[in-house]
Amino acid sequence: QVQRVESGGGLLQTGDSLRLSCVGRVRTVSSYAVGWFRQAPGNPREFVAAIDWSGSNQRYGDSVEGRFFISRDNAKNTVYLQMYSLKPEDTAVYFCAASGGVVHPTPRESEYDYWGQGTQVTVSS
Repeated sequence: QVQRVESGGGLLQTGDSLRLSCVGRVRTVSSYAVGWFRQAPGNPREFVAAIDWSGSNQRYGDSVEGRFFISRDNAKNTVYLQMYSLKPEDTAVYFCAASGGVVHPTPRESEYDYWGQGTQVTVSS
């Protein structure tokens, strides 16, 4: 079983930057893709970003393209989500997820097997 723990959430203002971290606690997932998703109240979970096993390829959701950047440090079993130019509409619970078999940066929730508990990001106007 893989447990992933997100950290770094908080209360911010429009235009602020923030970095979220996702650490694999139980088992390494350095061989597979890792993604970030978010869910705002009343909305379905939304794909934010994903990265392949090597860190060489990334994929982003349309609403964050050019503002958010995903990276990974496999030696630390950690994936990061660097967020710039935050907007109120970025307010959500952010989840990281690790695949147990997919290596490419997929936006599909069904291809992720291990999920963190989420961290709240709130952006005020």
